[in-house]
Amino acid sequence: MTFQPVSARLDVPAVERAVQAVWDERDTMARYLARNRGADKRYSFLDGPMTANNPMGVHHAWGRTYKDLYQRYHAMLGEDQRFQNGFDCQGLWIEVEVEKELGFANKREIEIYGIDRFVEKCKQRVQRFADQISRQSLRLGYWMDWDNSYFTNSDRNNYTIWDFLKRCHQRGLIYRGHDVMPWCPRCGTGLSNMEIATEGYREIGHLSVTIKLPLTDAGREGESLLVWTTTPWTLSSNVGRRSIRILSTSWWRRPMASAGG
Repeated sequence: MTFQPVSARLDVPAVERAVQAVWDERDTMARYLARNRGADKRYSFLDGPMTANNPMGVHHAWGRTYKDLYQRYHAMLGEDQRFQNGFDCQGLWIEVEVEKELGFANKREIEIYGIDRFVEKCKQRVQRFADQISRQSLRLGYWMDWDNSYFTNSDRNNYTIWDFLKRCHQRGLIYRGHDVMPWCPRCGTGLSNMEIATEGYREIGHLSVTIKLPLTDAGREGESLLVWTTTPWTLSSNVGRRSIRILSTSWWRRPMASAGG
């Protein structure tokens, strides 16, 4: 038996392409996605979408690897799943990048250019990078139903949000108030903490606890909810409030003593 010569230099991209070619030839991903379809047990997974504004970064690949790990594990358990990827298509980040592409210096230039044309440019940028991220994810070995990704700028998503807000308004759950928040005078909008460049990213340790809450519903014996929190100091007050409610209920239900008793 003779061995083929092995290069001393490992070409990782070439190995990736060779493995992907085998998967494509055997239709491996499609078979994997369909193997548990219609199974009695289902694992619910909803992808938290990444913003389709630039190519996928290492931190995105890290998170997607974890997602893929969990879904593959539940696939091996024989559970049916929805392998649907998502793309976040709205936000200040996309607008600012399109402004850079067009060479705009302020928001007034968007109105001069035409808001409708600017919106279309934003949509085109989203689609361009959604396609690129999908290709990158395939190279990563992330198996999802890539032809059925959901986009947050879809009419269905937006009309659902408006319907939700309408129902909240009808129930009196929406009110006008005031809040203190960072404001960008150039962009003319409030800023979230993720949009503020301060010290950048760093890894820190954070105190957290996970508590187990047994379900009391009939037929769900032995099942529990795992609740994770980074504010463990609130647990004692939660238990205290529950105890007060129980004591209050017990006191009001206690039989009143007779006048002669």
